Amino acid sequence: MRALPRTRYAAARLIGWLGGLLVAGLTSGMAAEPASRPNIIFLLADDLGYGELGCFGQEKIRTPNVDRLAREGMRFTRHYAGNAVCAPSRCVLMTGMHPGHAWVRDNSEVQPEGQKPIPDGAVTLAELLQAHGYTTAAMGKWGLGPPGSSGDPLRQGFNHFYGYNCQRHAHNFYPTYLWDDDRRVALDNHEFPAHQKLPEGADPADPESYATYRGRDYAPDRIADAARRFIRDHRDRPFFLYFPTTVPHLALQVPEDSLREYQGHWPDPPYPGGHGYLPQFAPRAAYAAMVTRLDREIGTLINLVDELGLTERTIFVFTSDNGPTYDRLGGSDSGFFNSAPGMRGLKGSLYEGGIRVPLVVRWKGRVPAGVESDRLTGFEDWLPTLLDLAGLRESIPANTDGISLAPTLLGRWQPPRPFLYREFPSYGGQQAVWMGPWKGIRQNLRPRGDARPNHHIELYNVMDDLAESRDVGDAHPELVARLAALMREQHVPAPEFPFPALDQAPEAGR
Repeated sequence: MRALPRTRYAAARLIGWLGGLLVAGLTSGMAAEPASRPNIIFLLADDLGYGELGCFGQEKIRTPNVDRLAREGMRFTRHYAGNAVCAPSRCVLMTGMHPGHAWVRDNSEVQPEGQKPIPDGAVTLAELLQAHGYTTAAMGKWGLGPPGSSGDPLRQGFNHFYGYNCQRHAHNFYPTYLWDDDRRVALDNHEFPAHQKLPEGADPADPESYATYRGRDYAPDRIADAARRFIRDHRDRPFFLYFPTTVPHLALQVPEDSLREYQGHWPDPPYPGGHGYLPQFAPRAAYAAMVTRLDREIGTLINLVDELGLTERTIFVFTSDNGPTYDRLGGSDSGFFNSAPGMRGLKGSLYEGGIRVPLVVRWKGRVPAGVESDRLTGFEDWLPTLLDLAGLRESIPANTDGISLAPTLLGRWQPPRPFLYREFPSYGGQQAVWMGPWKGIRQNLRPRGDARPNHHIELYNVMDDLAESRDVGDAHPELVARLAALMREQHVPAPEFPFPALDQAPEAGR
């Protein structure tokens, strides 16, 4: 799909800004004035596991800056991504709609570049903040609609966009171009495919065999530069910076200065390719270095906010879009790093390891420091939470599936979340509901071949059985029946993402 001319985008942004001023004027007296609203920096890692931060128990990878945010803010231990893979998880985050109601429910590519778009009718967090005077930017990986489509970030409430529009394009950290609003900006990199193995005859024990998989412009560095420019340029009025980095998603690529920080720390056999993505001479060191380099960039954002005197006016949120990549894909090694500690499943799974993610929130002077919360929370909660914290509670859409966690963040009591719902039509077809300590989950709802869907609900007490190893459903039939009813009620069919076992509304149960 072709992008619209830049002048039309500029006009749209101007109209949106003027509209924001009008709405802000109409709502004065009901909400905080724009100048007094907090800035928001939402940091979203890509495939980072629950246990890959020091503040969540990581022992091999250094993350001092995110650890600092945790010390100076609140750490959540039961936070759930929007879904088990990229695009549907981000759709939940942006729209506040859980996967049974959201528009995008799976990764689905659109040629020549991008993913299936969210529609014009979608109302995003960025649109709602923009309408109340926020300047908004997305810097990183989008994945919710090609350039020029209804899902283009510039049509979904963002004044600025810099980075990768397409998830597939983001598999290479040395691409030949990135998007700057609606313009393709060339990078100083040679073109090479992001999925290949060492050519025949190349020596996997020779570091120079891997030199062709590096370039001059490391895209995460360029994206971080753009994020810092945005903060400097918009420091005088409230801003929303959505920073969906591509790190540490595969391929394993990182500049040599960062790689040297970890090389030789542990046995690290080369990955010559053959199981997806690019070869890497030191895959474990590369993975750790990618995470630490991301942490370093987060540190520069924290320091910039301090330098500009915005510390007490800025909310930092750090989380991940789903669980860590499964072992050996692209040279990854989630087992070595204990990326999903004590949990069952990895990326693509609705078991805990694939969907429970780290969450850290800092707002100095407002969010209590050094506090841990085990409140049940999910990505759909961010739309109402951030509007609430910005003094815009009246703007929260009535149909949101999210529940504001502002009271918890501000140190006040709030009732427990009644339940949290997830479904995912891929990786065999899955559905899950959390209620208090309990979790009901169904697997193999879309089996291969002629096999019939499995409607059996497994029941776990995830507070006592994090590994989901003891199905106790037979001992709690009434609870299983309640979870089955929620599973039926919370799914609304989506024609573009069919899920026959749920669309036909069978009797869920044991």
